[in-house]
Amino acid sequence: MMRRRCLTGLAAVVLAGLLAGLLSGCSRGTAPANAMRKAGAKTTICLLPKKKGLPYFTSCAEGALEAAKSLPGVTLIYDGPTDGSPEKQAEMIEKWALKGVDVIAVSPNDPKVVAGAMRKARGQGTRVITWDADAEADARDFFVNQATAQDIGCAMVDAMARDLGGDANGDVAIITARLTAANQNAWIAHMKERLVKYPKLNLVAIKPSNEDQKLAFQVAQDLMKAYPKLRGIFGISSVSFPGAAEAVRQAGKKGQVLITGLSTPNDMREYVKDGTVKSVVLWNTRDLGYLTIQVAKALADGTLKPGATSIQAGRLGQRKIVGDNVLLGQILIFTKDNIDKFEF
Repeated sequence: MMRRRCLTGLAAVVLAGLLAGLLSGCSRGTAPANAMRKAGAKTTICLLPKKKGLPYFTSCAEGALEAAKSLPGVTLIYDGPTDGSPEKQAEMIEKWALKGVDVIAVSPNDPKVVAGAMRKARGQGTRVITWDADAEADARDFFVNQATAQDIGCAMVDAMARDLGGDANGDVAIITARLTAANQNAWIAHMKERLVKYPKLNLVAIKPSNEDQKLAFQVAQDLMKAYPKLRGIFGISSVSFPGAAEAVRQAGKKGQVLITGLSTPNDMREYVKDGTVKSVVLWNTRDLGYLTIQVAKALADGTLKPGATSIQAGRLGQRKIVGDNVLLGQILIFTKDNIDKFEF
């Protein structure tokens, strides 16, 4: 019931935000990004996920709503393409910028495709940040990063080696979301570096799933057929991980092919409890959404500026800033022993 009420509230805030955007029109669109804001000025923040409807992004939106309600004068608009199209993301950025919203927070599916719209929005006076996944640095002000790419990549490889146990060996493969996803490519680079620590683990393939769980299922099936010595699959998106886990379960290879990666505890609970999956790597997705809105509001108010080394982020307290990356910085490992303690 709490989850349903939260989502109902989110819908109401979205509607209010859309009305506010329509009423404000384009009059603010050409205001300089550094323009002084009056004390108590209202702030419209748009949160754009890679793909609307995925449980991962829905839980981020719930955290964003919590932050929006806790901050004075904030209207939150949460919307995104239901098919994960980066071209549609770019169209939404352009639309919101024309309406004169204060901040657009983007999780880019393809940084190159959305970069033009992001730069244009900044030129029209809208502040632009990224969250969950980064874009080209000159297209945004700050990146709200769940953790460093190195920490995430290393955590996944270490989890796989630990789950395989003893002298971990055999072929492993990666199923990513899209080959153009900047954050996942950064994780993969660090995964390759970390695999050097485990010389008997051989990375044989990196395949995309295009944010489609059915495709991830098929890709995992194909990998198991193509590589008879396959011991592990990394599903490094919230869609590819459960898709791959289901493929292993249906193939009757539980315990023979181990799966680990990134997804929400709610999506992976059944696979952890039946032993198909031993470890799930992630961060608190609600906290990521919450931090994103805190950063957006501070940027709009002018209290967050280039060169800052920390930010006061409501209930999260002080969060570290490295360069232009605001770090959530808390990787979680879900196992059979603790997964029931988490509900997102």
